[in-house]
Amino acid sequence: MEQDKSKEALLEVPELLDEPRLIFETGMAARVATIVTPVLLDLGFRLVRVKISSNQETTLQIMAERADATMNVDDCEKVSVGLSPVLDLEDPLSQAYRLEISSPGIDRPLVRLSDFQRAISHEARIEMSFGVDGRKRFRGWIEGTQGEGRDAIVLLRRTDSRPEEPADVQLPVHDISEARLVLTEALIRESLRAGKAALEEPQSEEEGVEALPRGPGRFAKPRPISPGGLGARRNAPTGRPKR
Repeated sequence: MEQDKSKEALLEVPELLDEPRLIFETGMAARVATIVTPVLLDLGFRLVRVKISSNQETTLQIMAERADATMNVDDCEKVSVGLSPVLDLEDPLSQAYRLEISSPGIDRPLVRLSDFQRAISHEARIEMSFGVDGRKRFRGWIEGTQGEGRDAIVLLRRTDSRPEEPADVQLPVHDISEARLVLTEALIRESLRAGKAALEEPQSEEEGVEALPRGPGRFAKPRPISPGGLGARRNAPTGRPKR
């Protein structure tokens, strides 16, 4: 019964392109986010996360999605083509970097209130900026949300609690520094079902133009466009040329 209620809750989640993020980047990643957010909205997408990582080379990862939390390979290519000239013009990084556009993936970051609502009944890892009951890191099943915007709270039933600790906690969204889903069998099954349902949807025709197929399920990753890849990537370097 509880699982059925959770599924009903998923169907009631609004699909808003301009729904604000409640969890943000800091530093240089925040600057990039400011640059790319309006461009993504003009293209029909919204920003999920910006991540800058350095190993042998610097990678700028921009994670995006449509309002219904889907993202396919063609979408990633469209975003890459749209963002590349803007990033070249703004040149937000001082070093050469590789631009990577990806979907949120199955074990996605949770950055909007609708993300938490879609993830009801799934397991997540949440890290807080400030301690709650003396802890900053939590893992557990998302039971629901209360309130709106940054004043909302996430209801979590912990799977990492000790016998003397409360299992149910309320985590203020404005104090969450990072949250993402845990890759579980239940999450994978739901993703596969959603992806199959999307593929089976009849394609409508309007004025003789065939509609484009929808992307994979709400938490699904698109098929790779390069061998071994888990997400759609554009490897063309942008920004300053390598020296």
